[in-house]
Amino acid sequence: MVTLSAPTVSDHVALAEIELCGELMIAASAAIGERLSADRIDEVLDVKVSTDRTTVPRQGEHRG
Repeated sequence: MVTLSAPTVSDHVALAEIELCGELMIAASAAIGERLSADRIDEVLDVKVSTDRTTVPRQGEHRG
């Protein structure tokens, strides 16, 4: 018999992560081309990108 416990904070976090992964999969399946651009990923995840130089660069991004 399975005992169900009360939802925890980690349950809510896990559900939010699953929802975001689903959004990315939907966007990827609708994308033209092989990969989603970093800008498109930010748009799907509703990420506000700062142009401040103190931010960490995205993967593959090179600063000059």
